[in-house]
Amino acid sequence: MQPALSLRALTAAGLLMSVLMPARAQTPQKLDKVTFGTNWLAEGEQGGFFQALADGTYKAYGLDVTIVPGGPNVNNRILLVSKKLDFDIAANNLQSLDAVANKVPVVAVAAMFQKDPQVFIAHPESRVKTLDDLKPLTLFVSKEGMPTYFQWLKSEHGFSEDRVKPYTSNALPFLANRNSAMQGYVTSEPFAIEQKAKFKPTVILLADYGFNAYSTFIETRADLVEDKPDLVQRFVDASIIGWYHYLYGDNKAGNALIKKMNPDMTDAILDYSVARMKEYGIVDSGDTLKNGIGAMSDARMEDFFSTMVHAGVVKREVDFRKAYTLRFVNKGVGLDLRPAK
Repeated sequence: MQPALSLRALTAAGLLMSVLMPARAQTPQKLDKVTFGTNWLAEGEQGGFFQALADGTYKAYGLDVTIVPGGPNVNNRILLVSKKLDFDIAANNLQSLDAVANKVPVVAVAAMFQKDPQVFIAHPESRVKTLDDLKPLTLFVSKEGMPTYFQWLKSEHGFSEDRVKPYTSNALPFLANRNSAMQGYVTSEPFAIEQKAKFKPTVILLADYGFNAYSTFIETRADLVEDKPDLVQRFVDASIIGWYHYLYGDNKAGNALIKKMNPDMTDAILDYSVARMKEYGIVDSGDTLKNGIGAMSDARMEDFFSTMVHAGVVKREVDFRKAYTLRFVNKGVGLDLRPAK
């Protein structure tokens, strides 16, 4: 486990931020306390948020942020609604649409992942090259995946549930069957397979075949958007800057904080996660190239909603526009931090 960041390191980071940040991000005398709940234990997929905390970016934006980890038995959305948290992570559009359908007063204010990291992982011997090549294989899919993305696979790509077996976060059934494929995240499960089974699996990213969900939304309460828009804007902007630093700068501080909060994380898996996020454009691609990390658009929200209605996942009468707001994104924040190609 890495040691906690020293006061000297944080002070140096704060001085650096004062040079790099726009004037509006200067640290005031009093910091606004903010609690932010993640959707899982600390990991690389949340790296930009930990980086913003560790390197002083949140402080430079006048925020005293406490990150509250999620986990298998933690529901941070309940804590958000009950005002024990100010922000949390919504995994994807479907969670946001579910909130609207159930009249949960939350709203997505930024999409930190432009691509959902959901993948299928296959053995090299199965010679999978495209999504359609998965159809003859046994598919290990979780109980959460069946009513969501797998319904899209059925409606848009003709997949059948006849080939499906339950996925229980255990890779052994997949490893034992070379004519199978297993669900996972592009940032983690392929690495675990490589380490355990000593082979490089084939990876099929669903986003590359039309599953155009955003992922890792920053979510907050509707009342906070209306009553404290400046606070929301500062948290969104600082998180965006944190993600640029995590992907393209020196992310040692963010990774040290992740490892402190989750000792199961290693430098190897964190480096792998960052490399895959960059390789597949998970965080920074598409609209973010012009509008900055966190970008969202009405057109894409509507397209995903229509696709999920067609798949029978979402009811047509749900007002998808209530799930999000563009008020705090698409401002080009941090674009100058992306390395020139």
